[in-house]
Amino acid sequence: MFGDHWILWYTISNSYSIIEPEFKLLLDSYLESNSTIDFSATISDSIDVSNDLTYNISETLFNYLKDCNRPYSPPIIPLIPLDKSYRNISKQYNFEGKTIQIYYNSELVLKTVHPALAYCCIKSSDVALATFDIYLKDEDLYLFKNECLISRVSKHDYHLIQGKFIMQLLCTLHDKQESDWICTFHGSTITDGNSSILFIGESGKGKSTLCALLAANGFDLLADDVSPLLSKDKHIYYNPLAISIKKGAFNVLEPIVSDFDSLPLVKFNKTKGDLKYIPCEKPKNNHYPCHAIILVNYKPKAGTSLEKVSVKTILETIIPESWLSPNPKHAKQFLDWLTDIDMYQLTYSNTKSVTTEISKLFKQLNKKL
Repeated sequence: MFGDHWILWYTISNSYSIIEPEFKLLLDSYLESNSTIDFSATISDSIDVSNDLTYNISETLFNYLKDCNRPYSPPIIPLIPLDKSYRNISKQYNFEGKTIQIYYNSELVLKTVHPALAYCCIKSSDVALATFDIYLKDEDLYLFKNECLISRVSKHDYHLIQGKFIMQLLCTLHDKQESDWICTFHGSTITDGNSSILFIGESGKGKSTLCALLAANGFDLLADDVSPLLSKDKHIYYNPLAISIKKGAFNVLEPIVSDFDSLPLVKFNKTKGDLKYIPCEKPKNNHYPCHAIILVNYKPKAGTSLEKVSVKTILETIIPESWLSPNPKHAKQFLDWLTDIDMYQLTYSNTKSVTTEISKLFKQLNKKL
C-alpha cells in the first residue's frame, strides 16, 4: 500500500494495477467468498446492497480479474540466419575502450540508432566487443547481435528495435544479461554525483529538454529516454545515448548549450520532425541510487512549481511506456524500491528557476543518504 492506493502485481500477466482501498476491500471479500450469495452476505455487513447490485459488483470484479490475468507471452524469436549481404554500411563506436560494431543496410536504417551514438563513432578497426546488424528486409526490421537474431518487427514498429538494441547495448557495456535488470524506464535520469532523479512524462512534455538544461548547468546526464534499473543494487545505470531534442526546444537550448548550432540536423520521419542530438560527458560513476521521480510538464510562460503527487499519478505514466521484468523477484524489488522514492510533478518554463528548484531537491535527497 502506498499512501491512499494499493498496487497489485499479477504474476500470470506481468501487469500492475493501482486501486483504491474501497475496491481492495471488495476484491478481498470477493476472493474469500464461495458464491455470489456468500459475497452478498459478506459485504451487506458494511454496505446496503440489493441482489442486482451484488451481481453487478461481482461481474465487475470478475471482469477486472479476468483482464488482469491474461497470460503474458514473451515474444518467440525464430531461428533466422543473418544475411550478411545487407552489410552495406559499417560503423564502429567506442565507449571508454569498449568497441561496438554495427552494420546497417541503408541510410534510413542508419537513422534508427546512429545519430544518438554518432559522437562515439570511430574510424579505426578495433576488435569489437559485440557486433550488431540492423537491416530492413521485406517490410520488416531485423536486429542481430553476434549473428543471433534478437528481434524482428514491422518497420512501422521501429521503436521496438531501438528499445531492444539499447537493452543489448547496456548489457554489453555493463557486462550484464537481460535477466539482470528489474526494468528499463521510459524516462531520463540526472545525477549530481551522489544520487539521481528520474524524469518521466509523455512525449513532448519537456523531459529531455529539461535534462539538457540541467546537464548544461553542472549536473550529469546518467540516461536519456531509457533508464535501466539493475536488480543487484537497485541503481540506475549509465546509458551512453546522446539527448534527443525536438525542433520545438531548439530556441530554448540554443543560448545555453555550447555549439548547439553546429550539431547536425537529423530528419528521420514526419512524426518525429527535425531532431538534434546533444552528447554529454559521462558521469564519474556508472550507476547511482535514485531517490525521486519527477513527472515533467513544460508550459510556456508558466511559473516553476514542484509538488508531491501520488504513486497512482506516477505509475499511470511510467508503467505503460516502460519494460518491466516478469520475474516475481524483480516485481517485488520494484515495489520495494518505490517505497523509498519521493514523487513529484514539475511545471516549468524558466530555465534558471527550474535549475534552482532541482538543486534544492538534490540537497534534500542527499541529506537522507
